[in-house]
Amino acid sequence: MSKRDYYEVLGVNKSADNSEIKKAYRKLAMKYHPDQNQGDAEAEVKFKEASEAYAILQDKEKRAAYDQFGHAAVDGNAGQQGGFGFDFSSSQFQDIFDEFFGDSSFFGGGGRRRRTNNRGSDLRYDINISLEDAFHGKKFKVKIPTQISCTSCAGSGSAKGSQPVTCQTCGGRGQVRSQQGFFSIQQTCPSCQGTGSIISNPCNPCRGSGRVEKSKSLMVKIPKGVDDGSRIRLSGEGEAGVNGGQQGDLYIFVSVDDHNIFIRENDNLFAEVPISMIDAAIGGSIDVPTIDGGKARLKIPNGTQNGDQFRLKSKGMPSMRGSFTGDLYIQAKVETPVNLSKKQIEILESFKEESSENESPLSSAFFKKARDFWKSKN
Repeated sequence: MSKRDYYEVLGVNKSADNSEIKKAYRKLAMKYHPDQNQGDAEAEVKFKEASEAYAILQDKEKRAAYDQFGHAAVDGNAGQQGGFGFDFSSSQFQDIFDEFFGDSSFFGGGGRRRRTNNRGSDLRYDINISLEDAFHGKKFKVKIPTQISCTSCAGSGSAKGSQPVTCQTCGGRGQVRSQQGFFSIQQTCPSCQGTGSIISNPCNPCRGSGRVEKSKSLMVKIPKGVDDGSRIRLSGEGEAGVNGGQQGDLYIFVSVDDHNIFIRENDNLFAEVPISMIDAAIGGSIDVPTIDGGKARLKIPNGTQNGDQFRLKSKGMPSMRGSFTGDLYIQAKVETPVNLSKKQIEILESFKEESSENESPLSSAFFKKARDFWKSKN
């Protein structure tokens, strides 16, 4: 059986805008919703037909494809021919309606029972660690003030030997219904707060909440390579839920302290290392520190300039995303000697007299530009 045109189903023109499409669907959905037409198979078909039409026409891309290719573009079996491949089910029709109107109990019948969220609160714990701890990883114990499940009532909130009773206000549904003209509206029951039951004999230690205040200790593992601002989630280690509700989570927020030698960028480390003028000029070797507490031998080539950078492969931080390790970059900071002796000064003056422009190419190039500049002004 061929499908009817979606515009025909909703009773709108092809030029209809979203507000007109929405208005037409609202009218049909209220008319044919199964809760209003229990046992009417024809109404159920029309409700699904209208929901399918609305799902396509209210979406800009799906509507454009439908306008160009018709049902072939949105047929559930057309996915292999380049269509969208939408496959509508009964639950999807209901989801569309629920999203549009709210709870399916809008009409007062057969709606899903909604309960309040008794989940425990999430907790946050801030920790400061050193860059070395971030490199090696660290285990530490934290003590957290929290709400834990009451052992006396096992989290139920009822005194030992008793059970919660059905709420008389809502009859255990967790919702109450009120009539406002044509509409029947359901709301959370004010007596049981949506749980559907009342604790008639509350547990003394927890006063019926199912949880008590207590500090708990946890062993937390900080992984290698953790970066500043990282967040670690410990599922189920937050506060206990009310009356046996789901446990919240614990989030560990990590701050990595600044280091007095290294600067971190992602998985790489950077360090400025002073190099003597002599080593920079004639070359040499120096030992530089590494984040693991050791040292690495760095070869300084002759003619090294201030700011030159050298790479030590895999001497950076371990990556949290795999087995990769970053690099360590050493930046040369050529140091001019101070407090020279008379002999040292004489040696340097002798060196200066014997120096040529070829030995200082940067200086030579700069002062040539300066001379040309002064000449152009005369």
